[in-house]
Amino acid sequence: MNSDFVIIGGGVIGLTIARELHRRGAGTITVIDRGRAGGEASWAAAGMLAPNVECRADDELFRICTASNRLYPDFAAELLAETGIDIHLDRSGTLSLAFTEDEAAELNAKYTWQRNAGITVESLTSDDIRKLEPEISASVHSGFLYPNDWQVENRQLVAGLRKYCELNQIELIENTAMERLVIRGGEARAVETSRGAQHADRVIVTAGAWSDQLLPVPKVKPIRGQMISLAASDPRILDRVIYSHRGYLVPRSDGRVLVGATVENVGFSKEVTADAISTLKAAAIEIAPRLAKIEIAEAWAGLRPFVEGEMPVIGRVPDIENAFVATGHYRNGILLAPITAKMIADEVCGASRTSGDQAVRKASH
Repeated sequence: MNSDFVIIGGGVIGLTIARELHRRGAGTITVIDRGRAGGEASWAAAGMLAPNVECRADDELFRICTASNRLYPDFAAELLAETGIDIHLDRSGTLSLAFTEDEAAELNAKYTWQRNAGITVESLTSDDIRKLEPEISASVHSGFLYPNDWQVENRQLVAGLRKYCELNQIELIENTAMERLVIRGGEARAVETSRGAQHADRVIVTAGAWSDQLLPVPKVKPIRGQMISLAASDPRILDRVIYSHRGYLVPRSDGRVLVGATVENVGFSKEVTADAISTLKAAAIEIAPRLAKIEIAEAWAGLRPFVEGEMPVIGRVPDIENAFVATGHYRNGILLAPITAKMIADEVCGASRTSGDQAVRKASH
């Protein structure tokens, strides 16, 4: 079989690239995934769009995250119009909380440089916080409101992107292992899979933590993140994403509360552990004591693709003329999907560079 584009890896990054290429009339597109498309890190994520609350400096990563976040309102609206699937972009904002004086001092230092950098952030007292979110523990010291840090329902995003592929003749080949790229004369000629060879004019590798098994790109390390979901309550216990040193709480529109997340260097193990579940539930209760009465509805783990320095690797693959890569998004895969798709599409279609792409490392040995 032959396609103009073969995308190896059907997570949110790969699927969003497929959509962007199709919207530009780029040709025939095939997406190959080792399991179910969108079933790895994209499915396991919390859906936070948090360029401000998670940033540590006014650096390249912060700038590209901010640029991608700005694309989300249009991205969500367009995907709804295209597929009828609502990804539930929630623009209620994010609260970043301190529970001790040391945590408050750390947040205050961050607040100073963020205000100087022009980030919209509001300083809050304990009383301010509890007026906004009455279920937050009375022990909260202080905090900040980031009105431009949002969330989406990431599993709905996966569903919307899959639907887009189905409606637009983008071929999804699932449960198919990628064995190697056939490279001759400095070009990728085919992708050898467990179901035979797939020929392509251009190959884009978006295989997350598995990307460096196929291409000479920087080492990608799987970092396990375990999460739990607390059962739905009516009315909702929280209105906004809550971020703290203890973990984060992500309230969904149906009343569930997601609690995350561990950061574990354990290879490709996706085991869910009793210790992690207990720790996450305890952190949730410490932040919002009423959550003690809510049962755990679900627990899961995903593997974030980490590269040294935490900058994603996006661009052409050295020494392989028609191969491209987008990986290493680590904790920002959902957030960075729209701009990554535009950057890759610009590269392969020869368009002018997307704002922000100069900030991203090109693939290198």
